[in-house]
Amino acid sequence: MRITTKGQVTIPQHIRESAGLRPGADVDFQIVDGVVQIVPSQGSQSSRGQLIVESLRGKGNFGMTTDEVIELMRGPPAEV
Repeated sequence: MRITTKGQVTIPQHIRESAGLRPGADVDFQIVDGVVQIVPSQGSQSSRGQLIVESLRGKGNFGMTTDEVIELMRGPPAEV
């Protein structure tokens, strides 16, 4: 594996999966006895789902009620 001129490396997929590192995860680097370790950041305890929800929070103001959105998606109620 080679470090790019920008200091980047690609972590092999099997290592990312074993360590539970997902795209967008925050990591820290530590040096222990001369060995560089990559560890999940202490500040990133949120799950992937929580991160998605946080990124979308407050962005859903369409000026419509829930009933109006449902009617828009399903069409008007059937005549009885």
